[in-house]
Amino acid sequence: MNMPVSSADTTLDVLIVGAGLSGIGAAAMLQERCPAKRYAILEARAAIGGTWDLFRYPGIRSDSDMYTLGYGFKPWLASKAIADGPSIRAYVRETAHERGIEQHIHFRHKVVRASWSSAEALWTVEAQTGDAGELVTMRTRFLHMCSGYYSYDQAYRPRFDGEERFRGRIVQPQFWPEDLDYAGKRVVVIGSGATAVTLVPAMAAQAAHVTMLQRSPTYVVSRPSEYRFARRLQRRLPPKLAYWAVRWRVIAESMLLYRIARGKPELAKKKIVDMAAHQLGPSVDVAHFTPDYKPWDQRVCVVPDGDLFKALRRGQAEVVTDHIAHFSERGIVLRSGRELEADVVVMATGLSLSVLGGAQVVVDGRPFVPSEAMAYKGMMLSGMPNSVMTFGYTNASWTLKADLTAAWVCRLLNYMDRKGQAIAVVRRQDGVAPEPFLSFTSGYVQRSAGLLPKQGSRRPWQVYQNYLQDMFTIRYGRIADGVMRFGPKGSLP
Repeated sequence: MNMPVSSADTTLDVLIVGAGLSGIGAAAMLQERCPAKRYAILEARAAIGGTWDLFRYPGIRSDSDMYTLGYGFKPWLASKAIADGPSIRAYVRETAHERGIEQHIHFRHKVVRASWSSAEALWTVEAQTGDAGELVTMRTRFLHMCSGYYSYDQAYRPRFDGEERFRGRIVQPQFWPEDLDYAGKRVVVIGSGATAVTLVPAMAAQAAHVTMLQRSPTYVVSRPSEYRFARRLQRRLPPKLAYWAVRWRVIAESMLLYRIARGKPELAKKKIVDMAAHQLGPSVDVAHFTPDYKPWDQRVCVVPDGDLFKALRRGQAEVVTDHIAHFSERGIVLRSGRELEADVVVMATGLSLSVLGGAQVVVDGRPFVPSEAMAYKGMMLSGMPNSVMTFGYTNASWTLKADLTAAWVCRLLNYMDRKGQAIAVVRRQDGVAPEPFLSFTSGYVQRSAGLLPKQGSRRPWQVYQNYLQDMFTIRYGRIADGVMRFGPKGSLP
């Protein structure tokens, strides 16, 4: 049985970094498939939930359905498929509580450094704790990074001329102020991504008027917040069977739609834009939702029950496509000369990416640079032993890949135990050309391209955005595949 670890002097079998959706899922999988392993979770914040505890802006929700964003082992039973942030946070916390994971979590422990020793076959992990930032050291045989892909400490925040003259308030969604009262006020939301399309309809319910100011359009599609076919299956089948039936239907549909979009981009673009035009009606120009790139070159935004389109159609909100010239005392002056008057400006301008939680990594005394590494099956970085990073899909639910990764870690650990091996590592192969880890053209990806590891031109170095391919490769592929190297403690294979 996995026992909680209270002593920093105890050597762990597995150290999980992050108590969000991925970290709690990894712990649950470890308890089920490696029950004898001693593990702990280090969480930089004071609560379980990760993204879903951090973000508190109005309307916060997932743009992935909960039948696939939820865990494979815990059915999502609530009525809404597109769920709000508090519901997702409660689901993650409930999972941790039901499985006794809470007692393994060390809160307010921010990992700042991880050092690997091949002589000992151990990671030494340093974490800052509490307000004083006191350093605590833990040692572990395996390191599972579930800290996500963006910085919790800072968001992408461009600066504009004249901001100091603006008499209103400027806020960022990632650090939403509890005291912000926007009722009856004029709001400008800068951005056109998932955060912006969530904020606009949510704030429009109370604000005098909301303007979404974008430099360029984004693909936006409407999906029902509740799936009627899911309700029917839940009435007729046992809960777990119904969950799996809905889950696989959603997976199959999303994979088919993605394949069509990538294979016939002009057809997909026309369909998406036509649907938006139908939702908007004649009073809103669909040009604001007609990007000049192909679908899935950037992530397609989802709005449940067309709430954004409804707010625009009713005149509660508007979309303006233009560039910012400068701020004025009353609001924002655009290059076209128009001035958008505002009491509140929300900078929904994107994320700042972070790899391995921003921690410094050292392997046998040498600094490890993630951008120089290649990702093996999208999980393990070349030259970084006994470690895995969880990185989900860009075209599907994050948890689908997180579940596969957590299960593969258990397979790897059990294999190493059976074979009496202390070290597992992958090395870059000759003849495998490096390619970008993500093929997205989104700003947050392009800004951070120099931080991300590479993927390779052929398997097992390719990062698939395809759940079925990954399932067969990760779940059923051989652990000892000729690329993974194993060895005893003493030196790196």
